Amino acid sequence: MDRLSLKGMQFYGYHGAYEAEKEMGQPIEVDIDLLGDFSSSSQTDDVELSVSYGDIYAIVKDLVEEREFNLIQALAEAIAEEVLASCDVDRVTVRVRKPMASIGGIIQAVEAELTRPITTVAGE
Repeated sequence: MDRLSLKGMQFYGYHGAYEAEKEMGQPIEVDIDLLGDFSSSSQTDDVELSVSYGDIYAIVKDLVEEREFNLIQALAEAIAEEVLASCDVDRVTVRVRKPMASIGGIIQAVEAELTRPITTVAGE
């Protein structure tokens, strides 16, 4: 299985369980690993056979910046569902980080990671 990754996408969103997070917002970071058979594009060097990084980025940007979630797990789930529904991949791993999470202490980041196969979305 082949993997394509988009790492360190940075956005500003209004996600969290606390009102302050929803009102003031905060930086949100997202990584995505796309897994599938990408041999046709890698062997032919044909852009038309490849997954569009721009399309993936646009999906993530829209969900992070235009929607609101209480939990970063729910945001990660929405990203996974949308990517699987829109792209020809077998599996996706999504990592969503809040580097400025409001927990009352010093922390590098809070991160949710989930992996979903295409069958989760397709209902197979």
